[in-house]
Amino acid sequence: MPPQVAGVNLLYQILMKMFTVQQIKAVHATVKSGADFPRYVQEIKTLGLVTYEFMVGDGRTIYFGADNYRVEAPPIYPVKQINTTASAQRLENNIHIHQKGQTDFLTFCAQAAEAGVRNWEINTQTMLCTYYDLKGQAIVAEPIPQGDYVTQS
Repeated sequence: MPPQVAGVNLLYQILMKMFTVQQIKAVHATVKSGADFPRYVQEIKTLGLVTYEFMVGDGRTIYFGADNYRVEAPPIYPVKQINTTASAQRLENNIHIHQKGQTDFLTFCAQAAEAGVRNWEINTQTMLCTYYDLKGQAIVAEPIPQGDYVTQS
């Protein structure tokens, strides 16, 4: 990475499709509910984000870009207990409700922990969100639509 000269580092990040946690947080701040999630993914993809992992236990997020680029956001809430028995059915129901905009993000995180989700991974290349249990096994994999979720029941 070039020296920290005013403007040079930002230009380097733009050219190399590198992103900062602050840029991702700025995009995330525009998300009001789960219904906005597809638009959020499209916007962070334009920043050069390839995948990210959200850790349900404490709300920490690890963002990955090209060429092994990685940045990490700190935990956003106190440690949550993750249910040792994963329930795909419970998780799918919680996802559906969240996609309709009926729960906020922190509520969804608590519900994911109750459904046995250790983490989820967003892949902007395959447009897939995969939820994993404590053993690292996929519980549910959801395609991410190219537009907003339909908020009808």
